Amino acid sequence: MHLRITTWNINSVRLRPAALAKVVRQLEPDVLCLQETKVADEAFPRSMVEDLGFEHLHIHGQKAYHGVAILSRRPLEGCHTHRWCAIDDSRHAVCTLQGGIELHNVYVPAGGDEPDIEKNPKFRHKLAMLDEMSDWFAASRDDTRRIVLVGDLNIAPLENDVWSHKQLLKVVSHTPVEVAKLERLRQSHGFVDAVRAIVPPEEKLYTWWSYRARDWRAADRGRRLDHVWLSPALAPALRDATVMREARGFDLPSDHVPVTVDLDV
Repeated sequence: MHLRITTWNINSVRLRPAALAKVVRQLEPDVLCLQETKVADEAFPRSMVEDLGFEHLHIHGQKAYHGVAILSRRPLEGCHTHRWCAIDDSRHAVCTLQGGIELHNVYVPAGGDEPDIEKNPKFRHKLAMLDEMSDWFAASRDDTRRIVLVGDLNIAPLENDVWSHKQLLKVVSHTPVEVAKLERLRQSHGFVDAVRAIVPPEEKLYTWWSYRARDWRAADRGRRLDHVWLSPALAPALRDATVMREARGFDLPSDHVPVTVDLDV
């Protein structure tokens, strides 16, 4: 069975119906995982996404902030959520897809501007969530589990995941402490970075460009903040991975672009 999964930080699902429709039309994902939906569950535009062909929904949102959603053309089972750091942010939704594939849709905190846990509670929260997730996956590790972890992890781990490794070493999203925490999470279940399994680490690759740039294309100061990871049992099913760079140039775009993987499961 072929399975196409797309992850996208949409930066408000209600603000970008045209962009959402265009992404769905061009990519035709079986499952679309959204982050930063920024809407309470009761106000989520269910009819709009159902009209796009997604009959099965798992929504975990809150008013104005955060929020994740799993939209699927195929049945979803065992849907639930995780709460991290004793904070009721809507950051982690889980469902089981056909064939027993466990899908985790995650939105890691951005972490604010100052990479100092004493001065910046947002940065402390980011690192704490990564630690808790690492401990949880490590404690429940089973290499027979078929897991896909997707989402805006808000960290660009590799040198070629940012426009300038040297200049961003002290910038939140690429600091050594964040990169180490993300690597610990990846290793906690032996996850494979699906996109970099297809696109060599020697190539520059970004999924986010700041709104502050007057011309994002010309500046091209991007970061790869959005990821798809596969557990060891599922990694052999990977066939392709792509980044929809052109979505950053849509009318009223998100600052993130969709990332897609193709699996033969």
